[in-house]
This record gives sequence, C-alpha cells and structure tokens, in this order.
Amino acid sequence: QVPLVESGGGLVQAGGSLRLSCAPSGRTFSSYAMAWFRQAPGKQREKVAAITSGGSTSYADSVKGRFTISRDNAKTTVYLQMNSLKPEDTAVYYCAAQTGVVVMYDVWGRGTQVTVSS
Repeated sequence: QVPLVESGGGLVQAGGSLRLSCAPSGRTFSSYAMAWFRQAPGKQREKVAAITSGGSTSYADSVKGRFTISRDNAKTTVYLQMNSLKPEDTAVYYCAAQTGVVVMYDVWGRGTQVTVSS
C-alpha cells in the first residue's frame, strides 16, 4: 500500500493554476513535516515547498509568490496551490514526509505529472 498518494496534476497553459493534493493512506501524518519536491527530465530533484508540523512554510526562490503549501491536519492532507504557472514548472511532483527526528524525508509518494504548455 502506497503511504502517500499525489493527485491534481495535469496539463495546463502558462499562467494557469493547479492544486496538488497529497493524501495519506493507512497512516497519520498530521504531526510530521511535509514537503513537495519536483523533478524535470534531465534535472536534479528540487524541493519546492515545505511545511512543518507547526505550520511554518518555506519555498524555493523559483516559486515564491506563486506557490502555496498548506495542510489539513484533520484529514492529514497536504496541498500545493500553484498559480501563474510557467513552462519551467513542468515536472513530476512528489509529496514526502519527514517521520523521524532528523532532516530526512523517508516516506514518499509516486508522483503526479504537471505539464505547463506555452
């Protein structure tokens, strides 16, 4: 059973918006730090946004002002609202959880494809 399942990806034109969801399966993640990563073909994996168990957020410079990470602790679901999308945002987006005491994301989803056309 996949512990984290991403959804909401798809094809969108530049300037459009998408909201990604990360839903836990068979486990509670409300008390863990969570993050969204992305990886484009031929590119290194990049951490896009992160949120702590206390709700503090951080973003990559490339998405600041455009993306927003949030969480629903009642349902342990994490979201990534993506606005003003650019072709360079095209990538597979992954949700990950930090379940230990060190900075290591040890639980991952399988990813959802986001494609932004020009």
